[in-house]
Amino acid sequence: MNEYTHNPFASSHSLDTNPFDDPATPTQVHSQSTDAVRLEELRRREQDLERREQELNAKANNIRLHGKNNWPPFFPLIFHSIKDEIPEASQSLVTRLYQLWLVLLVTLIINMVACIFILLAGAEEAGRDLGASIGYLFMISVLSFLLWYRPIYNGYMKEQSLYYYLYFFFCGFHLLFSVYMIIGVPSTGAAGLIRTIQMFSKHYWAAAVLGLVATIGWTIQGLGNAFYYRQIWAHHTAAGHTMEKAKTELASHGAKAYFTRG
Repeated sequence: MNEYTHNPFASSHSLDTNPFDDPATPTQVHSQSTDAVRLEELRRREQDLERREQELNAKANNIRLHGKNNWPPFFPLIFHSIKDEIPEASQSLVTRLYQLWLVLLVTLIINMVACIFILLAGAEEAGRDLGASIGYLFMISVLSFLLWYRPIYNGYMKEQSLYYYLYFFFCGFHLLFSVYMIIGVPSTGAAGLIRTIQMFSKHYWAAAVLGLVATIGWTIQGLGNAFYYRQIWAHHTAAGHTMEKAKTELASHGAKAYFTRG
């Protein structure tokens, strides 16, 4: 046979060879390595979540066995311990929120005392101011603790969507109430700006100074809560909390979860 005889099988094979069919091309190697990194990251996240859940459960079990109600100090009704119940990364924020709640409590007391001096100064509608300020002292102090501080405390402790939405709803109302109290419209129970200016203009110094202190208190706790409100919203978004999750948690646990630990 002639050495130059055409070999159809050899030429066909060489023409059909496609370099992109090679399973070891650089593009596929890069894709496989990227997938491996993603899988490793997901695995690490799952391990971190499992570890955190185990730590929280261990803390909760320890508190159930050994913890005692310690708040409020004069008549303990609940267990409150930021160091024991809140993850370390969030302890600073929750501590600041608790301090802002204490500022609110002191401000309510000063506001009531200021309204007493406004009444002694003979201001118009001062009796209504005093009555409303007494009501605020008892109602706002309790409701603020139960409706926005305790939910966000539980939110960071349990990382459940329901608590975050409770906080956003009621703390939003509290921020509006703080603005209302800063203004200090007569007969509303607020020794705010309007009442303070009136007392200064009439030279009732005790009422004026107390009203000024109350106004500063309302401003500090209002601005502080507004600042942390934004931070908590960013955390809630990054953590993937949704209204659907909140509805599921409410259906699964009900209101009982609000009063239980862990």
